[in-house]
Amino acid sequence: MKRRELFERISIGDVVEGVVKNITDFGCFVDLGGVDGLLHISEMSWGHIDSPRNVFKVGEEVKVIIKEINGSKIALSRKFDDENPWKGAAEKYSIGSTVTGKVARMTDFGAFVELEPGIDALLHVSQISKEHINKPSDVLKKGEEVTAKIVDFDEENKKISLSVKALLPDTGDETAKEDTGEAAETEETTADTPEGTPEETPAEE
Repeated sequence: MKRRELFERISIGDVVEGVVKNITDFGCFVDLGGVDGLLHISEMSWGHIDSPRNVFKVGEEVKVIIKEINGSKIALSRKFDDENPWKGAAEKYSIGSTVTGKVARMTDFGAFVELEPGIDALLHVSQISKEHINKPSDVLKKGEEVTAKIVDFDEENKKISLSVKALLPDTGDETAKEDTGEAAETEETTADTPEGTPEETPAEE
């Protein structure tokens, strides 16, 4: 009876309260009053969560959103729209701006930098340094703070690309300019001194 009443009462988008019944590695099951709904780890927060056990406890009361109803299965979420960090992100993280964040996780192709809870940006391995780097973990550590330039912002797919290399001084060009300047000075000095001019010797009496 309770199950039927609950399904007749709820609909997608509703905000309801429940009690955490069971916690797994992939999420937790919330008792909504006779029916359990799954709150997947990816729907627990706008930010990254390593383990559901770090966030919830069995018996804890939680407020959730009905995300999906598929037959007798209910999918839940805690990504409340008014807490969406991507709102206004286009202005806050515009291309060309400099930002500071912490390394959240790494792969062989790059490091994901958390700019704020819910917004991670990719720092590709090719954009970490002017020198060749095999993998990000060779030079970066999880939790390390990095400052980088935003080189791409894709609001639709919620992707941001960073570059530390873009903020590094272009020492190669400066060295080239110095070398060119020194060469020019050498040529100028050489031009002022005629080659092959014999030294004057005192006339014999």
